[in-house]
Formats: sequence, structure tokens, C-alpha cells
Amino acid sequence: MHTPKIIKGVIAANCHPEGCKAIVQQQINEIKDTIHNAPKNVLILGGSSGLGLASRISLAFGGGANTLNVSYERAPSEESSGTAGYHNNIAFQTFAKQAGLIAEDFIGDAFSSDMRNKVISYIRNNFGQIDCLVYSLATGVRPKSDGTGMWKSALKTIGKPYSGNFISFEPEVMVPVTLEPGSDSEIEATVKVMGGEDWQEWISILKEAGVLADGFKTIAYSYIGSDITYPVYFGGTLGKAKEHLHATADVLDSSLKDINGEAYVALCKAVVSKAAVFIPGLSTYILALFKELKARGEYETTAQHMHRVMTDFLYNPAGTPTDEQRLIRADNLELNPDVQDKVKTLIANITPQNFKEPEFGDYAGYRRDFMQINGFEITGIDYSK
Repeated sequence: MHTPKIIKGVIAANCHPEGCKAIVQQQINEIKDTIHNAPKNVLILGGSSGLGLASRISLAFGGGANTLNVSYERAPSEESSGTAGYHNNIAFQTFAKQAGLIAEDFIGDAFSSDMRNKVISYIRNNFGQIDCLVYSLATGVRPKSDGTGMWKSALKTIGKPYSGNFISFEPEVMVPVTLEPGSDSEIEATVKVMGGEDWQEWISILKEAGVLADGFKTIAYSYIGSDITYPVYFGGTLGKAKEHLHATADVLDSSLKDINGEAYVALCKAVVSKAAVFIPGLSTYILALFKELKARGEYETTAQHMHRVMTDFLYNPAGTPTDEQRLIRADNLELNPDVQDKVKTLIANITPQNFKEPEFGDYAGYRRDFMQINGFEITGIDYSK
């Protein structure tokens, strides 16, 4: 059936199934290098899109891993095309099974004890144990453990307001917005949702169940960014959650020593995601960053970026290189001082009138990335069908 593109501001109200399949295939084609000492059986929490899907593709098609994914998706109906992640899962399963790999998806609430029990049962019956867990859940809410409601994350600053803009795709305009400081309760809730508590619970329960293999590794993803985005990202409520995530990696690393396990957080590059497009100031930053990285020949797609995390860091034959805080610094290309200086110069000249012009930033690439997350604007897809 014909799936019209419905974009409202920075929200895609639908997706295109064939386009989603094409993007999954495209990401698979981008995996060139082999992961040495790759894991055999992997659990990915949040593996239907973004960094989680790219990790799944890297480990499966770069390392030959069997993968199990937990994600919360909506199936198609007569009124809706369903979520892009739903169609990504189907596409991944198709391609993985063609390659002789096990690929299974659990659709539902990754925070629930019922889901954890189902996953443990599957691992015992099919894998025995897992060698790796990728934690890449992206959500704005998390159920409270006592059943009294939900924690809701808040995109806010700390201390003083921040004024910036985001770029709307339909209509194509730059929209000014001011973020107010978050309250103590909003900071706490954001840490509960986006910090490391749920990651730690998953690892603890899986370890207790005896389904973590000797030499098991786990990784979660974070972002610090530059001083340009600091007030609205790492210096705000999101940053407090990321700090908690970083500290959790150290706690988990210690708890896994008895099975020769390791736990890491990787600091990743700025990517276009369904959440990132809402963050004031980040869209303008990405326009400038992508333009400069492409000019230098250092731009990575999400799949290429996550594959570098696996090959050069997590499964580096010489051991996992980290900074003094034991963080994987996959953001090294973005935070190169020469790159940041050029980005600042470009941003100073971007205005609501010229942001779409290629001499000021890579708006075309930014827009294309967003559309393709949802299966649109992909060459070779007949959108009239």
C-alpha cells in the first residue's frame, strides 16, 4: 500500500517499510573489516534502530555473532505503518538468516521482570550463555520499581536557562527555543531513566542466572560533545544521567571480575536520531560538524562509527584502549581541536536565512539522515507504490 511521508516539525508520524529494509541493507554493506575475537552470542537492549541497530549489524556481519534484541515497537495497523524499528527488526532477521546467523527479537518492555525472564529462558535454551551485552535503550520514561507510576526524563539545563534553536524539517525553518533549568526532582528522574541503574539490574540478573560466559563484555553508549553544546547537553540534566552511566560501568567492571568480564562506556560521535533533533543548538552544531568532517574525509555513518567501536576498541586484539576515566573515546575525530575551531567558525555564520545553503553547513546531509531513519528519501525506492 502507498505510504505517504508525514513529517510534522521534527517528528516523523510514519515510516516506509521498504525504505527501512534498504537502509538496513545499506548499513550491512558498510561493514568491511572483520572483528577479531568477536563474541558468538550477543544480547542487545535497544537494537532496533540507531546505535543499537548499528552495533547489532557490526557484530553480526563483521563478527558472525548470533544476536538477540529487545525493543519496544509498534506493529503496522490499518491506521499506521508501525514504527521504523519494527521494520528494521524484520529486515535484520531476513538478512541475518540468509547469512546463516541466529537473529531473534523480543518486542516489549525491556524494564519488566517478565521480559527479563523470557530473555534468560531463551539464552539458556538456545545459546547457553552470552558473550556480550550492548545496552542502547533510548526512552524518555521508565516504570518505577514499586509500580507507583513512571519516571520521566527532562531535557533541561542546570543553573540557568539556555536559548538556542532547532531545525524543523516540515516546514523547513529554524525555530528558536529556550530551555529552563531543571528541578532536583527532574534531575533525579532523568538519572533514573537515562542513567546506569537499569543496565546494572540487567547484568546482575543475568549473572545470577548463570548465563554470562567467561570473558563476557558489556558496553553502553554516551555522549559528551564539545563546549559548544555543553550547556544544553552534558552540562544539563542529560549530563547528570550520563555521569551516572559512566560510574555504573566501573561498578559493573568490578562485579564481573570473577568471570573475567569487562564493562565499558563508549563516548560516541554526534548522530542524527529521533531524539537528537529536539535538542536546542545541536542541529546547528551537526550542520557544521558534518560539513567539516566530510571535507576532511573523516565522516562516519552510524554503522561505520559503531563498527570502529567494536574493531578498534571493545574487541581490539591488544586490549580495549580507554582514557584516564576508563572511557572509550570514539568521539576523537569530532573533538579534534582543529575540527572544533572550524565548527565554531561555521556556526557563527549560520542564520535562519542561510542554514540550508551548503557553504554554511551540511543541511542536506542532516535532513537526509533524518528522513532515512524513517525509510524515506532513499534512491531506488518507488514511493508511489
